[in-house]
Amino acid sequence: MPDRVYSTDKQMKSSTYWTLNEGTESSGVDRGPSGDFELLDAYSQTVVGAVDQASPSVVHIGIESPKSSRRGNRGGGTGSGFVISSDGFVVTNSHVVSQASKIRVTFGDGSSHEARIVGNDPATDLALLKVEAGNLSAVSFGDSARLRAGQIAIAIGNPLGFEMTVTAGVVSALGRTLRSQTGRLIDNIIQTDASLNPGNSGGPLVNSQGEVIGVNTAIILPAQGICFAIAANTASFIIGHLMRDGVIRRAYLGISGQDISLRARTRQLLAHAPSSGVLVRGVEADGHAGNEQIRTGDVILELAGESVGSIDAMHRMLDAGKIGRRIPVKVLRSGQILEVEVRPGEWRAKA
Repeated sequence: MPDRVYSTDKQMKSSTYWTLNEGTESSGVDRGPSGDFELLDAYSQTVVGAVDQASPSVVHIGIESPKSSRRGNRGGGTGSGFVISSDGFVVTNSHVVSQASKIRVTFGDGSSHEARIVGNDPATDLALLKVEAGNLSAVSFGDSARLRAGQIAIAIGNPLGFEMTVTAGVVSALGRTLRSQTGRLIDNIIQTDASLNPGNSGGPLVNSQGEVIGVNTAIILPAQGICFAIAANTASFIIGHLMRDGVIRRAYLGISGQDISLRARTRQLLAHAPSSGVLVRGVEADGHAGNEQIRTGDVILELAGESVGSIDAMHRMLDAGKIGRRIPVKVLRSGQILEVEVRPGEWRAKA
């Protein structure tokens, strides 16, 4: 960096300069409190450290599609992903690979391998790939339940074909809901202002320790700085099932909801009430699931005798073993705890 930086003011027809060495200024320009620079430097070091930790696990995903264009050329696309095990398991978005006839994963060192789909869950827009490679650098999932608005969020991926691009921002909001391409709502979505573009899909959103806190999945094109990621706890749960079974059968209540904390006064008035539950925001009356006893505005506290503290917890409870069974549900309604009954159906994608 040069010792002097010059700034020219054409109207005054004069030049001013200031020296950067030893923090001295000869033009009287106020650089602000030195603590601000220390904070900025600490922020930079935090971001750099997180990127150094996570970026070796981030991959570029190229696909070939059987769909042909009008000219007869084969369609294709790109996305991002990240390695979660040293023996070659890679996480990405379902929409990146679901229509692919051929998938190629390229690593940061330039090496590439063909990949196969181990499991695909369009309902949460997550997919698990496998490449035949070993001794890979893997990243780990963090605990998305501990996230707070304002926390540093760093997106790594391949936007618009530019490989290994980093953008940093903050967690803007938690508990958002996003509709997947299958029509099913994905709950507990993370909203961030870390810039995302086409090609970022499937890449990791990491915290200051380089742990994956979300899987980047969507943007709102007309908006500025409104981007979404699937929460790490949801992703970890889904990926574990895909790795074991390749598919996910899930029970279905036909409701949408969000996590909610119960007020201390409410817990005092209601014996044995937990500290949190799931607020029902909507109920689908399609007859596929026996949910007619659930009402919008209910707070679900227990499902089949187990406490429901969050959407993630409810998703874990609604496994294949509950499909078609009548199960009791405790809800908070109009200041009272009631027990109702539901009969979950089996979730199926809308045609």
